[in-house]
Amino acid sequence: MLKKQAMGRKKIIIFGATGNVGSYVTLYALNFFDKEKYEVITSGRRKTDFWEKQGVRYFSIDITKQEDFDKLPQENVHAVIDLAAEIPSYMSDYDPRKYIDSIVVGTTNVLEYCRKVKADRILFSQTVFDVSLYSQDHVLDPYDKPNFSYTGDHAVYVIAKNCALEMMEHYHQEFGLKKFVFRFPTIYEYSTFQYYYPNGVKTMRPLYQQINKAIKGENLTIWGDKNYAKDMVHVYDCAQMICKACLVDRNGGFYNVSTGKPVTLEEQCQAIIDVFSPKDHPSKIEYIDPDRKSGGGFLMDITNAREELGYEPVYDVHKLFENYKEEMALDRFMELRGK
Repeated sequence: MLKKQAMGRKKIIIFGATGNVGSYVTLYALNFFDKEKYEVITSGRRKTDFWEKQGVRYFSIDITKQEDFDKLPQENVHAVIDLAAEIPSYMSDYDPRKYIDSIVVGTTNVLEYCRKVKADRILFSQTVFDVSLYSQDHVLDPYDKPNFSYTGDHAVYVIAKNCALEMMEHYHQEFGLKKFVFRFPTIYEYSTFQYYYPNGVKTMRPLYQQINKAIKGENLTIWGDKNYAKDMVHVYDCAQMICKACLVDRNGGFYNVSTGKPVTLEEQCQAIIDVFSPKDHPSKIEYIDPDRKSGGGFLMDITNAREELGYEPVYDVHKLFENYKEEMALDRFMELRGK
């Protein structure tokens, strides 16, 4: 039935559709594209019927295995969204080969699939860690050259991503494949699984620690400068940019995924209190060592995304956490995440 409905429509393939960002991008895409003209098709490593139960075709694909791509549609493919990769925050046992396999080999296999099926364009996620050594007062331009650390748990990840970009440039110049690249900071979306693995150690994400405290009316703590600021991008703003790039009449582009408005630690904590804390005994903010300076903040320029894609961020920090609260109640992706 699904195959019959799909005949004649342009296909948009999403790799990584069972991941944290990919699942929400898929959900957004299903509501964004005209169903009479486009079919969104999902793919991921998991063996699951989650998306098929939503009426969406799903293919269990290991992108490191070239033969798996024969399972996918071979005709009328318009766009391929590649969000599949091993990432540092979910690698409990550090193995740099996983980055090479999923990002370098995997992306090459995705590019070969694009070439064989004559896809119009590929859309790919880059990491903000490729420019992590620029000073905090430097507004990051989409086309800033890589400037990153060759040490730490993100180093090989960034190297693999940069290698994948070089492969994409080859396919762009050699075969005319349009390429759209999106530099991701931390993308904010609710997940049932509230942990990550900094340097391989399972740790509850600080954001969820703060939310859980606010729910119980406990005080939230800011260590260091309350005015330290960073971008907080909701996954649906990220999805908006990607989906609009699927339709734009361009040969490609490089875009920062950002709101263009940094959020201070104090603003973040206050928004969490406003959304999650009991109204009759709201949490308060405690300030510890306020003169200590924090590092790692950045601001990204989104001028070209606005002008070329028609992108306009929707989620400020309050709306972001209001959506978190809604998603916590729905827990719509629990089947994919697990407790």
